[in-house]
Parts: sequence; C-alpha cells; structure tokens
Amino acid sequence: MFNEQPPVWYAVYTRPKCEKKVADLFTRKKVEHYVPAKPLVRARKIIQEPLFPSYVFVHIPESRSWVVKETDNVVNFVYWLGQPAVIPDHEIALIRHFLRDYEDVSVEKFPIKAQEEEDRPASSARILQISRNRVKVELNSLGCMLVATVPSREMTVITGHKTVNGHHY
Repeated sequence: MFNEQPPVWYAVYTRPKCEKKVADLFTRKKVEHYVPAKPLVRARKIIQEPLFPSYVFVHIPESRSWVVKETDNVVNFVYWLGQPAVIPDHEIALIRHFLRDYEDVSVEKFPIKAQEEEDRPASSARILQISRNRVKVELNSLGCMLVATVPSREMTVITGHKTVNGHHY
C-alpha cells in the first residue's frame, strides 16, 4: 500500500468576483473548500461578500493539487517562498470563529518578512490588540490580521485577561 498524504489547507487565487463559481465547481468535484464571507447590506438586500476577495481555501492532499489547478476561474495557488502556502488548521478555525461570533469583521494586510516567518513557530497565532471595542488577531500564513469590532457591553476583564463573547484572550 502507498501512503496517502493528509489533506492540508491551501489558499487558491481566483479570477475577480469568481469565488462563488469556483466554490460551486469544487462542490461538484468533491473538493472540500471554504469561502469566508461576511454579510453586507446592498439595496435593502443582505448579500454575502467574500472576506478575502479572490480567495477560496481548499483542504486537499498535495497529490490532488491538479484537480484544483484544472478548475475554471482558478488562477493558481497562493505561493510563499516558492511553494504553495499552507494555511494551518488553527487559522482556518480562527477565521470561522471570528465570522461566527462577531458581526463586524474586516481584514487588514501587514508586511511579512521571510526571516520573521522562519523564526516564528508554525502553530503561532498572535493577538495583536484588544482595546475598548476592537480585537485584532494575526493570520501569519496570509500576511494579514482579522479585526473585529465588538460592543463594549460584550467585553469583560477577568484577572488580567479579557473575555469577548465567552472566549478568553
């Protein structure tokens, strides 16, 4: 028997405004995927806007990368240091958590240097700020941070740690 590689999360870059089309094609191809989206009110309608424009996350073993590459409207994998960037499971879980628990979530980019990336443990996720009404968490593998605005009534301080929506930071 041969050893099947475990699936890992990759970011896939799509043509502009094609995230839903690509997600539908991945569903047909039975490729596990995730398109983080936030609600947006447009013309008295609530639509789902991608949190990461032109990105779809796929959960596949490396051996199935050809299935992703041959999908219409997929430009390529997102690369870091010459390899497809692997997104750690905990960062995908953090994105899901933020979108589930907070209403106002946005993404802010920050520069990443190759040396910083090599020095930091792969499993690290850093809380960058907890202020009166904002929580910022670094997504190291994507070179950005998630920012959530939280009503102050939902934040409490417990022995030096802050709790937001029941989660300790």
